Parts: sequence; C-alpha cells; structure tokens
Amino acid sequence: MTNEGLWQQVLALDGQGTAQRAGCSYIAEPAGYVITLLNNEYEVRLSDKRVVSTPQGSKPVEFLEELCILAYLINARDLPLAGKLVKAQDLPSGQFFFRGLHSLPTDKLEKAFGRRPEALLEIAEQFDAEKCEFGDASIRLDVLPRVPITIIIWRQCEQFSARASILFDRTAVVHMPLDALWAAANLAIKAVIKAVGDTVR
Repeated sequence: MTNEGLWQQVLALDGQGTAQRAGCSYIAEPAGYVITLLNNEYEVRLSDKRVVSTPQGSKPVEFLEELCILAYLINARDLPLAGKLVKAQDLPSGQFFFRGLHSLPTDKLEKAFGRRPEALLEIAEQFDAEKCEFGDASIRLDVLPRVPITIIIWRQCEQFSARASILFDRTAVVHMPLDALWAAANLAIKAVIKAVGDTVR
C-alpha cells in the first residue's frame, strides 16, 4: 500500500509557502522538507518521493508515519490553536468516523498506565511534552507542529477500572483529515507505550 495520491499533491505544493503553513523547514536543493513528528525529525525527499527518519538517514518510515506527514503538509494552515480540547467524536463528522475499526485504542493506554499513571509523566520529557492537570496524569504532546494531542489517564482502583482519553485541539481537522488524525493518535499511543516499556527494561 502506498500514498501515491498524497505524493502527487505534495509535489504540486509551493515549497516555502507550505513550510510556513506547516511550521516546518523547506530545503531548496535537493528539494524537500524537514519536519518533526512526535519529537523525531524526518526528511521529506521530493526527488524520490520518500520520507526518512533523519537519524537513520536512509531508513524508510512506516506507512502511517508517511500518511500523517504528507496529509499534514497538504492541509496544514498557519493558524493559532483554539485552546479548546475535544474528543475525537466531537470533531466535525467524528461521531461517524471514530467508531468500529476506527475507534481509538485507549484500552492500550489503560493497560499500560492504569496501575501507575505517573509513568506517563516520567516519559513526558522524551516527547518534549507538557504536563497537564487532567485526571491522575496527563500530558500534551505535539504529534506534528500544529497538531497537539492530550493523553489523560485515570488510575485503576478497587472501585473503578482504569480509564484513558485522547483529546484534540478543536483546530485539528483544519490541519489533517480524520483518517490522518486517527493515524496520528495511533502513532502517539504506540510511542508512549513503547517509551514506558523501555524505561522499565
């Protein structure tokens, strides 16, 4: 599976204008972008239509990473955050999209952090994330420059099961379509769970 349709749209973009919209850098020669995804730097190479993780140089990224970056470059707008957090279902058309196979896997967060929510705060620095005051532990991390998400954990106890929630800034749908936001949230969930796993090894 490829993102060929997205690549064709990216190739047609104005480089400098796109970089300004997306809050990333444009490189004229060889043409491409440098962009941050979950506090990791990626290079979008227009000449051979590849996205690579810059520390590894030539290592291709996963399909969902490429999808998020390309969709973001196409759609991002130079707008401030609304400062209003909403659930995925409360985004325009979100109540129809974020269900069934497209439900966000918050159960994975509950399993990873429900017994010890403070572990989420301990890994915040790895993502340059901001600690928040929601639930028993919460952080706001930038999946992409203009697309933060907030992860909230409520502790498991004798009376209640663990709970987890993912919130988006209301502007999220301006910068990315719903399928790309779903991919972005899944990447963030996968990354924080991996991070907490690495800290206990």
